[in-house]
Amino acid sequence: MSEETKSLNFIEHIIEEDLANGMPKESLRFRFPPEPNGYLHIGHTKAIGISFGLGQKYNAPVNLRFDDTNPAKEEQEYVDAIKKDIAWLGYNWAEERYSSDYFQQLFDWAVLLIKDGKAYVDSQSSEVMREQKGTPTQVGTNSPFRDRSVAENLELFEGMKDGKFKEGEHTLRAKINMADDNMLMRDPLMYRIMYKSHHRTGSDWCIYPMYDWTHGESDYIEQISHSLCSLEFKPHRKLYNWFRDNVYEYSKSTLPNPPKQREFSRLNLSYTIMSKRKLLKLVEENIVSGWDDPRMPTISGLRRRGYTPAAIRSFVETVGVSKRENVIDVALLEFKIREDLNNTAKRVMGVLDPVKVVITNYPEGEEEFLDASYNDYEEGFGSRQVPFSREIYIEKEDFREEANKKFFRLKLGKEVRLKNAYFITANSCTKDTDGNITEIQCTYDPLTKSGSGTPESMRKVKGTLHWVSVKHAIKAEVRAYDRLFLDEAPDAHKDKDYMEFVNPNSLEIIEAYLEPSLQSATIGERFQFQRMGYFNVDDDATAEKLVFNKTVGLRDSWAKK
Repeated sequence: MSEETKSLNFIEHIIEEDLANGMPKESLRFRFPPEPNGYLHIGHTKAIGISFGLGQKYNAPVNLRFDDTNPAKEEQEYVDAIKKDIAWLGYNWAEERYSSDYFQQLFDWAVLLIKDGKAYVDSQSSEVMREQKGTPTQVGTNSPFRDRSVAENLELFEGMKDGKFKEGEHTLRAKINMADDNMLMRDPLMYRIMYKSHHRTGSDWCIYPMYDWTHGESDYIEQISHSLCSLEFKPHRKLYNWFRDNVYEYSKSTLPNPPKQREFSRLNLSYTIMSKRKLLKLVEENIVSGWDDPRMPTISGLRRRGYTPAAIRSFVETVGVSKRENVIDVALLEFKIREDLNNTAKRVMGVLDPVKVVITNYPEGEEEFLDASYNDYEEGFGSRQVPFSREIYIEKEDFREEANKKFFRLKLGKEVRLKNAYFITANSCTKDTDGNITEIQCTYDPLTKSGSGTPESMRKVKGTLHWVSVKHAIKAEVRAYDRLFLDEAPDAHKDKDYMEFVNPNSLEIIEAYLEPSLQSATIGERFQFQRMGYFNVDDDATAEKLVFNKTVGLRDSWAKK
């Protein structure tokens, strides 16, 4: 076996086997089929990556198809958001399709199944039908309407389509086997009556096809070669094949290639929920500001927080394709964005929790502009001028009156380097009535200017601090995010609701002081605030008020927790 063959995932092995057995390569076609009932989240990126990745690998078309069969929950807003997210991730679809494009064809095929005695109209309530289904260990019971005549079924089905009945009065069911071991095969629903306007077809239809009937036949109409879905659909494969094989008999002359369903494990992430219904509840109850809240696991939320397409794609590639369900540590996703931004983000200075430092021997009223590279380790990032003056801000945690030898930042009687500037020594500090330090008095060595090449500037000092000039600093709102849930598996508890694990401290609003070069930062632009983490400009930012989101810290702070 070659190294290339060994490195194939199990889906690629299936495709290679099909090609070896005579499937023409030009008949390969894939699809990503979201339902437009919410925003895409990080869990969807695996399915997106698999389908579009196969398209790229085999130079095969990939359709974007919206499975829009439930007008009660689907909206154009979600369609637009899904298209935006997939394009942002860097994928291109061959054709944009909708299951609603096929409503007439699906209806026509349903009529043929009725004529062949393979579907019937049931007039029972959903509760009664549910009871008749039986259990996994007990066979179901036939509906009293199962043996209606073909003529009666056709008349009723046409009446359903023409709006002659109330919602719930009739349904169309496939006539398969109420004793099948797979409960999905026990005469599943194919159509229900719904008097709701559809986001594309309006009020043209008042019957809507069920997912299992629609999905496989949409694959068949589009001549999808490999229908790839997550593991929860594995029990559906038998029904998928039953519908497919029966419809194939009607259309094999014009649609010669029946699709093949195969399943892979979902992407599950710790400290996260992946249910669109549960995510919607967070939005509706104002736990978050919207689907694109930077705490949300949605792609739009991750984008707003500062995640990059490259980081998400790398994450999906690392997770890989498998048949076994597992939970991926969210720390891997955070590692991937750190890795990407470490290579791409400009380094700047910002102070989030300031304390004033007065350099007592620096001339009052004087200021200077220091050369500062955006990246000391890589070329091509450019540089800017950073203003320096007698009064600066540093982080409160960077000063202690007294500290042990392992504290390499500023302390009384000790010297540190100011990034891109001078060495300073702390001499004294001022406190308020509660004992909080309000000001630190320091002196600087004018011969230690960074980049001057003097012997004094070359002497070794263990601590280097970031800072901003008080006179020149710009104020900005910084939104520091923590994980939205405190529990590793918030929706896995049988005795507790996932909402009980919402982190009440998942957002902290900070008034920060930033170097003035950031005044021209644009929405979405990403930076490393040196020694603090990675940040990006939020959508709410304006020329008058800058707003930054903390994407991720420089290190995994949760590992300690």
